[in-house]
Amino acid sequence: MARAARGTRNDATPSAAKAPSRRARELDRTIHERVRLGIVSALAAQDRLTFLELRGHLGTSDGNLSVHARRLEEAGYVSCTKSFEGRVPRTVYRLTAEGRRAFERYLAHLEALIAHARRR
Repeated sequence: MARAARGTRNDATPSAAKAPSRRARELDRTIHERVRLGIVSALAAQDRLTFLELRGHLGTSDGNLSVHARRLEEAGYVSCTKSFEGRVPRTVYRLTAEGRRAFERYLAHLEALIAHARRR
């Protein structure tokens, strides 16, 4: 019921035609999760980070980091390169161009939310 009332009120405003879709008003759920936000933030500050470096920065388990990094990779936000140095596996992550754009949108959205909250 509250959703209908909210939607009706928004439709009655003159700027309703310019209002962003509900999807556009939501935070990017792929980035918003704590570990994924940490991964994207770290990669935005560095050109590339190894699995071990990310794990150290985030203080998370191997399995947890792997799952969240994979989700970002599936979304096209992070690229993953696996290789070997001698017999030791090495995994390197980089933020993709799409990942950087998504992170910039996410930050802009947070900034807009903060500005709106401060105006109230």
